[in-house]
Amino acid sequence: MTTNSLTTSQGAGRAGDKVFSGATLAAGCLILLVLFGVALFLVIQAIPALVAPPADIQGGHGFFAYIGPIVVGTLIAAVIALVIATPVAIGVALFISHYAPRKLASGLGYVVDLLAAIPSVVYGAWGAAFLAPQISPAYNWLASTMGWLPIFQGPASATGKTILTASIVLSVMVLPIITSLSREIFLQTPKLHEEAALALGATRWEMIRMAVLPFGRPGIVSAIMLGLGRALGETMAVALVLSSGVLTASLIQSGNQTIAAEIALNFPEASGLKVSTLIAAGLVLFVITLGVNMIARWIITRHKEFSGAN
Repeated sequence: MTTNSLTTSQGAGRAGDKVFSGATLAAGCLILLVLFGVALFLVIQAIPALVAPPADIQGGHGFFAYIGPIVVGTLIAAVIALVIATPVAIGVALFISHYAPRKLASGLGYVVDLLAAIPSVVYGAWGAAFLAPQISPAYNWLASTMGWLPIFQGPASATGKTILTASIVLSVMVLPIITSLSREIFLQTPKLHEEAALALGATRWEMIRMAVLPFGRPGIVSAIMLGLGRALGETMAVALVLSSGVLTASLIQSGNQTIAAEIALNFPEASGLKVSTLIAAGLVLFVITLGVNMIARWIITRHKEFSGAN
């Protein structure tokens, strides 16, 4: 290769680097601009509801009295869904990555990934038509035997369409997200770490506890928070499964509501101040989701010593 051709190749490489660097910078700035635009739109459209007289807001006690119970219902549904889905997802991810034969692992991983492609309305229809009637006798049993606990206080819903049923459906929906991300993180555990633990006489579970789980901790947190974001913003499944009503501590009675379902059910027929109220509810959900992601980033930063880059 001559000097001129080498110089031309280097110049083309530098130009390609500049184009790629500029494209990535533009993409990053575009994301920030879109996020800022969404936030600005929500704030502007929500102002009429935030400054309106309390009597003009649904319920007659002001916006925050209206949105408070819905926020609580949203958090209850999302937290219960994560409590159910997280241990199952991590167990499935560990089975696929470290226990199952390779042929079974690849097939099972493919099936888990396919669960994420099912539309939410299908999950909602399954929950409303099948799960709710089937689980209703269990709610009656909980009300009769454990009704002294506020969360299981009766009378149980006759239809089974409760916040607990909605949470179970949400847990099934977030399960493939947490499982897929956790599986990929577990597979990236350095083999030297695993082999060193086994060489010291550790069992397979002890090796996983000492090498795999510490390495994958930031990834597990990221997967859980991504699942939480899905659970917080889920609309159709909750709207189909949940019989909305006033806030109640019981998980097996009809009642409670989530922000996303509240917006989806009421927005088509809303007008005037009601539209601003629903957009303000969307702003609250936006702030909650943003706060959840900031907390997740802070947790990951605290445990960055376990990341694969280090």
